[in-house]
Amino acid sequence: MTEPIPAIILPAATNPEQEGEWLKERLHKWLDDEFIPEAVNKTIAERAGQIFIRQRMEGEDDLGSLVLAIVTEMQSFDFSRSFFGEFAIANAVSELLLESLGIDKCCGQ
Repeated sequence: MTEPIPAIILPAATNPEQEGEWLKERLHKWLDDEFIPEAVNKTIAERAGQIFIRQRMEGEDDLGSLVLAIVTEMQSFDFSRSFFGEFAIANAVSELLLESLGIDKCCGQ
């Protein structure tokens, strides 16, 4: 019988605003590096950062739940001027957070 994948829990947030700023900057760089720099990338990163900060301030530490919140809330964002969509953004956030925790995003721990 296969075992479920254990949840990845982030350390408790001590400064959600600082974490959000870090995420916003890293995501903006990732967006610009992934395809071409676009003005909308900054707006996307800011929105994802706002969602992340609010979730962390509400006590959310589960990475899976954070990713789902970003997907859900980014669905209302207008991606018509971007190569990206809400799933790409949520996955990028997940990869950046895993990297910051020292977890191999390809093959798990």
